[in-house]
Amino acid sequence: MVQLRTYIFLDSMQPQFASFVASTAKGYLPVRGQAALYVEIAPGIAINRVTDIALKRTNVRPAVQVVERAFGLLEVHDESQAEVLEAGRHILDFLEVSETDRIQPKILTSEIITGIDDYQSMLINRNRSGMMLLGGETLYILEVHPAGYAVLAANEAEKAADIKLIDMRPYGAFGRLQLGGSESDIRAAVDAIEKVLGDVDGQPNEGRG
Repeated sequence: MVQLRTYIFLDSMQPQFASFVASTAKGYLPVRGQAALYVEIAPGIAINRVTDIALKRTNVRPAVQVVERAFGLLEVHDESQAEVLEAGRHILDFLEVSETDRIQPKILTSEIITGIDDYQSMLINRNRSGMMLLGGETLYILEVHPAGYAVLAANEAEKAADIKLIDMRPYGAFGRLQLGGSESDIRAAVDAIEKVLGDVDGQPNEGRG
């Protein structure tokens, strides 16, 4: 039986978010303003069949497909929100689940570090895939379970505040997100993240993996 871990519809990918996905993904690259769907399931190998269903029955294109033994993640996108939603409908039908069968997100770490030291910013920048964090700026670190919800947090944060998307990993046992910016913008972004994740309906989150 396939478990639906994460099901996320993004109505409009924000500029940094879309650019981050385009610079790190190996599939068809998205651009700002397009709609996207992220689906995370277990076991991971079944994501191949999920991708097959979405691409054969709609005109969406995939940017991300991660196949791990435990978990699998798929992203598809299109200019048309209706087309992306239709892909989601076919995926849910194939899995014989509804959107609310997904697992509710649980925040494991939510940490704000103000006035980041120059040397610490260097360490972070060497391992980033997105924007650079400068000394003196504020760093925000999020860990969330299931992992796919990192994308919802990142896109919503960019809608809410003038932040930098430093790094994002929306797959594996849990998701990670790093944001940078002024303290006031980071706090506004955190408020938006906590609200959007708190509003996700689904099954109770009873563990980390």
